[in-house]
Amino acid sequence: MKILVVNAGSSSLKFQLFDMDNETVLAKGNCEKIGLEGSFIGYKLSGDKKEVKVNMPDHKVAMENVFKILTDKKEGVIKDVSEIGAVGHRFVQGGWVFDKSTFLNDEAVKKLNLVEELSPLHAHANMAGYKGCAMLMPNTPQVVVFDTSFHATMPPKAYMYGIKYEDYQQYHIRKYGFHGTSHRYVMGEASRLLNKKPEQLNLITVHLGNGSSITAIKNGKSIDTTMGLTPLEGLMMGTRSGDIDPTVVSYLGNKKNMTADEVVNYLNKQCGVLGVSGVSSDMRELNVAIEQGNERAKLALDMLIYRVKKYIGAFMAVLGKVDAIVFTGGIGENQEDLRVGALKDMENYGIIIDEKKNNTLPRGTIEEISTNKSKVKVFRIPTNEELLIARDTLALVQSKK
Repeated sequence: MKILVVNAGSSSLKFQLFDMDNETVLAKGNCEKIGLEGSFIGYKLSGDKKEVKVNMPDHKVAMENVFKILTDKKEGVIKDVSEIGAVGHRFVQGGWVFDKSTFLNDEAVKKLNLVEELSPLHAHANMAGYKGCAMLMPNTPQVVVFDTSFHATMPPKAYMYGIKYEDYQQYHIRKYGFHGTSHRYVMGEASRLLNKKPEQLNLITVHLGNGSSITAIKNGKSIDTTMGLTPLEGLMMGTRSGDIDPTVVSYLGNKKNMTADEVVNYLNKQCGVLGVSGVSSDMRELNVAIEQGNERAKLALDMLIYRVKKYIGAFMAVLGKVDAIVFTGGIGENQEDLRVGALKDMENYGIIIDEKKNNTLPRGTIEEISTNKSKVKVFRIPTNEELLIARDTLALVQSKK
């Protein structure tokens, strides 16, 4: 079966078409600047990367152009969209309503409206991607896979905040966690590498990118994670502050004459690695600045490493026994000194990293970077959230046959 995976943002729409008979990618691309001037689609078919400028006022038009590319008589990978057996959509927030992947239909959409206020920007964009596909493929099954659902197994002691219980009940204020598709995918890969079922494993999965989170997995289930009600909580990230004293919001608001919403937007988009370094949220540019002697850039990296290390230590305490630590995400996979720094001086915890191997890893491969003496295995595993979404979509469709 061929499955299309769609990840819609406010002004973008990423897509991948999978042949699930062998889990190969037939096509992939990204519609960018949807609703803005200069919109274009970058895509890859049969190994060739191309880019085409096209006016895309909304996500429906974006999907129309995706289908044109996929079915092009000369370059296309399918003859007709009817060859697509199902569409899998990435949704950021399932809230308290959804704890697993599900079919998207009128009933599901009504339920999703209940959680829209938890992430209004993401929810609106995700829904636009779904509606675009549904209008063009009304008879094709649509499945939604949530970033939050993997963390639905967290116990109350982990997901509750120290607020009045009535506020939790009325407003659903709690930790939900994100990046669940990535954490679940690399858990599956670690399970394969260790030749054990997920329910036999305790893992710490470290997803580091422009957005970052760490998850404690006990017997194959998420029992705690660093992101919270929104992706702002937890680690310092590319432009997000991460953990911060809540009174900073009112203090900054008074000092900068900003509303609470404006301060939250500021903490989401202008802080983190970018705000501390004053250079960039991109680690590649940060590394160049560090090599040039930029002290603020070095401070930003040191802060990120420190917080990763702190959470790894905290989750080791929570889990008691840890079989493996997995680094993934763009930064987790490619920032060698961060991995070393985060696990340095942790021999007493059974963690010994092979620095020589760690520092010479080829890109895009699955590698063990711990020594033979390390009681806790350490892996670098590239994530593949789109493939996990395709797998969930296939499983749901097949379950209805």
